Order: sequence, then structure tokens, then C-alpha cells
Amino acid sequence: MPVCLSRVHPIRSLLAKRLGVDACRAEHAGVGWVAVFAVSASVGCLGFPPQQKRVGHLRPSDTPHDPAAGGHDPADWNGPVPPPSRPDAHHRDPRSRALVISGALTLALGAVAVFLPAPYVVESPGPTFNTVGTVKTGNGEDSPLIEIDGATTYPTEGQLDLTTVYVAGGPGSAMSFLEAVGAWLSPEDSVVPEEFVYPRGTTGEEVDEQNAAAMTSSQEAAVAAALRELDIAFTEELAVADLVEDSPAAGVLQTGDTLIRVDGTDIDGIDTLRTKLQESGGDPVDVTYRRDGEEQAAALTPAPGDAGSYQLGIYLATSFEFPFDVSIALDNVGGPSAGMMFALGIIDRLTPEELTGGKHFAGTGTIDSAGKVGAIGGIAQKMEGASDAGAQFFLAPADNCGEVVGNIPDGLAVVRVATLDEARSAVEDLAAGADPAGLAQCSVD
Repeated sequence: MPVCLSRVHPIRSLLAKRLGVDACRAEHAGVGWVAVFAVSASVGCLGFPPQQKRVGHLRPSDTPHDPAAGGHDPADWNGPVPPPSRPDAHHRDPRSRALVISGALTLALGAVAVFLPAPYVVESPGPTFNTVGTVKTGNGEDSPLIEIDGATTYPTEGQLDLTTVYVAGGPGSAMSFLEAVGAWLSPEDSVVPEEFVYPRGTTGEEVDEQNAAAMTSSQEAAVAAALRELDIAFTEELAVADLVEDSPAAGVLQTGDTLIRVDGTDIDGIDTLRTKLQESGGDPVDVTYRRDGEEQAAALTPAPGDAGSYQLGIYLATSFEFPFDVSIALDNVGGPSAGMMFALGIIDRLTPEELTGGKHFAGTGTIDSAGKVGAIGGIAQKMEGASDAGAQFFLAPADNCGEVVGNIPDGLAVVRVATLDEARSAVEDLAAGADPAGLAQCSVD
């Protein structure tokens, strides 16, 4: 008998017993479960009465024979046995006939409905990629996932896996209700409305382009955050990407202007700009900017924003100039959620001390150039994927703790982090043998 290597869902196991189906074989049949379920439900709807124990004619040997009572001698019981009586087919109970017709229609409509497009997508555990390891290139050769040119790098053992979610369905590849129900029955998959992943009015290609841009941006932010964590100097410039109508900067700054100084302080990042605006208390500030290669200056009065902040009413695009080149080779993966793991991989490659201690880590989370870790989607599937890949420890964004609790796979230790510095410290502590329970944990308040 074959050994079942998959976990069979309890409901599926009961369904298999009822139908006489091998639960293990059905488990590996994927959406075939839905077909089994549909057949079971349809047969139950056809209105056939339950089987009853048949009562046959008594055999002569079952009844004492009394010659005085007449009748045949047991030795003469050789005549034909009359068939069991049944109602005339033309006089069948109308209710039974209605149930049969109703069940047949239900089966027919259900068979059509399960193949109709469903407005859902399925999120499943995706593959993991070791940021301090190698990946296969287009020509089939192994290449470092993170390659650093112009700086001394160090070999490393262990793993720092970024995690992914596989999304099925969406514009141009809509799934059927049959597939959606099959995924709903899977304990590892999540069925969500299509618009959660693909906003109304957008195409799959547009979303792919947005995810690719977000991946590129997250890689640049990861390099900046890693270098800042290691106290390696680099240049960060903020350029005006757009302006808010009737804002303090409207009519003064233009798209493409690069901010240089505020009140005499060099702008080396978004945090410096925010600090200077906050210090102004709403009083005018002198803003020096570069336009078409020439420096210009203007006095702008910050406007009150949310939570007591002050703003100029501009959208900024960040650009960096690093002291060496960092390239990341990862095709067919989009979105910003790998930022934190990219940053940890860069730190591990640039430091002589091994960060992981040879242990297997995985994680997820966006990163900004200041090292703040942000929330992501699909964390339940990412933890499952990390567990399937053999990870011992998982770094989860603090803002995702509500989705972490109750979804942690057996054998996986999860640590909560809010900054790159916290993530780095957690990896170092766990590599040194610290008890995960003694580190920051996710909990439901």
C-alpha cells in the first residue's frame, strides 16, 4: 500500500469514507476533491429513498409444518417463488418523481456553475530564495542572488530566505468556481476577492509592472538601509515627483527639482527633511533646491499635517548614489515585501562575522531607507512556505502580528521585528543559541 505523504484535511477524510474513496489518492488529485464533493451532494439531492433491509418469503424450513393444517410438504416445495410486490411504475409517488427531476436540474446547474469564472484569486505558499545563496540564471548557471562589486565581501553559511506567495487567477486568467472551492478546502491556501490583488480597472499587465517597479525600489531602499546600519556613507537625494494643488510648494517648486538644504542643513534623506519641518513649528523655512543644474532658494511656510506634523505639499522620489555596486538577480518575483531580507543578506555579505551561525532563517517585510520594516500581504502562506523549505526561524513585521497569531506552522519559531536593527539583533541572538521565546513575540492584545 502506498504511503500518504500529505496531510489530509479532516472534512476530506470523512467525505472519502462516505464515498469509499482512497483519501490519500484524492488528496493528490487536487481539485478532484470538488468533483467528488459535487457528485456526493448531487446524489444526495436526487431523492432516492435510503436502502431498506429486504424481507423475503420464509423458507419452508423456517416454519414448523403441521400436516393437519394442510399445505405442501417441505419435500414438495419446488414451485416458483413469486417476485416481491412493488407499486406499478405508472403510479409512482409524484413527490418522488419531483425530487428526481429537481435533483437532476440541481446537478445540471451545478455542473455548469462550477466552471463559470469566479471573481476570486487564490494565494498559495510560493518558493523561497536564499539571499546569501545562488539562483539559476536564464542560461541555467548558478549566480549569487546578491552580487556586490567594489567592496570586500565574505563567504557565509546558513540561509536568509525571502518568502513569496503564488497568486492564481485574476484578469486574463480567471479561475472557475470549481477551482475556487478546491482551494477553499485546502488548509494552506487563501481565497480572496480578486479586487484585493487587482484593483478594479487595472489589467494583470499593469499590476505586474507596478510590482516590478516596487521590487526595484525595495532593492534600492534595502541597500541604503543596510549601509546605514553598517555606518557606510552614501548619498541620498530627494527629488520632487509631484505637488499638491494649493500647497505651500505649489507655484514655487517644480517636478524634477532636487532638494539640497532646509534652513542651512543638508538634506541627506527623508528623515532629515521631516525633522527640519517639524522644528519649524509652522514658521517659514529656507529651501535650497537644484533645477537644471543650478541652485535656487525660496522661503516656504509649512502647512499643518496629520498628528501635529508640518508639510510642504510635495511628493518625493528618492535616488541614491552608493560607494559600490549592488545588484540583485531575481526574476519573476515582484512587490516590495522582500526588502528586509535583501538588507539582511547585504549585511551578511559585507561583514566578516557570519550573521546566521549556519542556521536557517526566513522572513518578510518591506524596508525604507531609514531601516523601518513595514507590513506585507499573505504572511500565513509565507510562513507555510518557509516551514516547507525547512526554516527554523521566521522574522515577521510587527504590523502583521494580527495575521501571524494562529497561523504559525508547527516547528517554526516566529520573532516580531519593527526595524532592520531589531531584525539583525534577532538573527545574531538566535544564531548564538538564544531561546526564541525570550525574544519579541506576536500576541493578540
